[in-house]
Amino acid sequence: MAVDFQAAVSAYLQEMAEVRLASPHTIAAYRRDLDAFAEHCGNMPLSQITRVQVQDWLVAGHAAGRAPATLARRLSALTGLLDHAVQAGICPLNAAAGVRPPKQATRLPRTLPPEQTAALMQPTSATADRRDLALLAVMYGAGLRVSETVGLDLYDVDLHSCELRVFGKGSKQRVVPLPAVAADLLRDWLDERQQGPVNDDQAVFLNRFGERLSVRSVQRMLKQRALINGTDISVTPHRLRHSFATHLLAGGVDLRAIQELLGHASLGTTERYTHLDIARLTEVYDQAHPRAGRRD
Repeated sequence: MAVDFQAAVSAYLQEMAEVRLASPHTIAAYRRDLDAFAEHCGNMPLSQITRVQVQDWLVAGHAAGRAPATLARRLSALTGLLDHAVQAGICPLNAAAGVRPPKQATRLPRTLPPEQTAALMQPTSATADRRDLALLAVMYGAGLRVSETVGLDLYDVDLHSCELRVFGKGSKQRVVPLPAVAADLLRDWLDERQQGPVNDDQAVFLNRFGERLSVRSVQRMLKQRALINGTDISVTPHRLRHSFATHLLAGGVDLRAIQELLGHASLGTTERYTHLDIARLTEVYDQAHPRAGRRD
């Protein structure tokens, strides 16, 4: 029995959400990608999709100016859908199998120098300064994603042993150490938290209405804080995470330990920071060495 494309997409995305515990962001991105394929090729049964159609779709995306990373994700979404269909017995083969994604340029993570990170942690006159200081200290000090930070619940925090239980991508759990300074700032915030409105009994970080703080609010707060404290206003929560990893690497921390702290599934993802450190060392060498860049 033929199953049309949109019906197969719905079943696949439901399985991703319920079984693989993919994030809502990933589900939404894959839905857009698969809708784009249907728009390009039509809402046909999966068994009729050909390798040529898959390749033509990627070529059309390239011609339209899509980034290599976007095209690679599109191919991943379609490959996953067809794999799911083959396993479910509704498609004889995966037409996208073996199609190579476009080559992506190596993009190094952007980081902040330690002095700018320290400047962000200087007190301000903001009403929620105690909360913001604690949040930044936790996010940078433990190398958390912004979603992991705002997702912290009170029972995830152990101030006695200075540890946090964190739920990362795919709801994977890890326990990370919390620096003493961050623990002290978090303790101060938790004392203040009890004095304001609390409509979310579990969330560590609350907004002025007592609800869990949102990712967008943290992004906005960080930009405002950078402006007030005279640091790089292009700073983002993820740049703080990159900075955490780079500063640890520069301090001699083992790469596998950094992988565990960041919650990376692959060591290859963490290895980007070794390239970044080498690039930084090369830049310093070129600026400082008296014979750098000369060709005698």
